[in-house]
Amino acid sequence: MEKTSRRGALAGFGSAATKPTQTQWKTIEPREAIRQRYFPEVVLRTQDNRPVRLYEDLVKDKIVLINFMYANCDRICPRIVHNLTTVHKLLGDRAGRDVFLCSFTLDPTHDTPAALKKYAAMHNAGGPGWSFLTGSPATMEMLRRKLGFTDPDPVRDKDRENHIGNVRYGNEARCLWGACPGMSRPEFIVESLSWVDRPKSA
Repeated sequence: MEKTSRRGALAGFGSAATKPTQTQWKTIEPREAIRQRYFPEVVLRTQDNRPVRLYEDLVKDKIVLINFMYANCDRICPRIVHNLTTVHKLLGDRAGRDVFLCSFTLDPTHDTPAALKKYAAMHNAGGPGWSFLTGSPATMEMLRRKLGFTDPDPVRDKDRENHIGNVRYGNEARCLWGACPGMSRPEFIVESLSWVDRPKSA
């Protein structure tokens, strides 16, 4: 077996490393990487039973505020939704024009579009730019995990009563994302949205 000197081995490693190969990672723009990781192009249904695409219709080019809830929850969900109704009012005419709210159900088996519409009406929620969304159980669970609404403890994570009470917000076009407790003061949530809402000329 022919011996290879240490210098020769290092030289060969260096030359091989600098040559592009078929298996090298392709460059992906940050915005596209975020889309692929967090926003698969699944079709959901709104409280008006209207089909919408997660990325193209709900997220792309928008400032969004996201939460997870379910209609039969009698603990944290009603309080967060009530809080978000105040956020929606504080946004004024910016809601549905510059900022969009997306409330995803954790219980798609029971939370049909009709059930979500009744729930929104009961809490004086919804309105311009606010969608309550459902889909298949597999789809909603996938989105819950992709969007980070999980508990690191698998036992607690299986207990729906312990679901995460955070809201996520972001400016999709500018790749700016954050989160805060859903029970934060509504004024603070609106202020948090302003942190990702940079002037268009910036």
